[in-house]
Amino acid sequence: MSGPLLRPEVRAALARGREALAGVAVMAVAAWLGAASFGVTRLVAVALGLAGLGLVWTGVQRWRFQRGEGGPGVVQVDERRLVYWGPLTGGVVDLDDLARLEIDSDRRPAHWVLTLRQGEALAVPVTARGAEGLLDLFAALPGLRTEAMLAALAREGGGRVTLWQAGNVVRLTRRGEGRRLN
Repeated sequence: MSGPLLRPEVRAALARGREALAGVAVMAVAAWLGAASFGVTRLVAVALGLAGLGLVWTGVQRWRFQRGEGGPGVVQVDERRLVYWGPLTGGVVDLDDLARLEIDSDRRPAHWVLTLRQGEALAVPVTARGAEGLLDLFAALPGLRTEAMLAALAREGGGRVTLWQAGNVVRLTRRGEGRRLN
């Protein structure tokens, strides 16, 4: 028999969910270890199971964030900086200079719209190569709700939705007084 055992679309789906599948495998090993042992080893199995559960949680979020590839342009994330090279536009956004993050689901494909404090905006297709790295970058924004971002990403149509805005973020100080970040 020649050729691959799995169809290309099945292999692609398994590759997208590899982090969650690895977490399931870690949890299975932890369950076996916990059932077959006692004492300190059982405590290690519990810790391993919790680590596997965290891996599953993170993997499912990454799977929901990915929208495929083949879109226009290339995204590169380096620490707190996003670089986008597109066929018609491109740009660099430092996370510290970001004023607003939106998703425009009316465009085909949908685009992340990053607006800088100076008013300039950069639109990045969700299907651009390397766009899966944006999840970690966006997660670093203070006050951004990941679940709301994933729900807005999954929604079809609906125009532009603001997911995060710098002026609306309130951080508590040690005395419990809130201050606005600008």
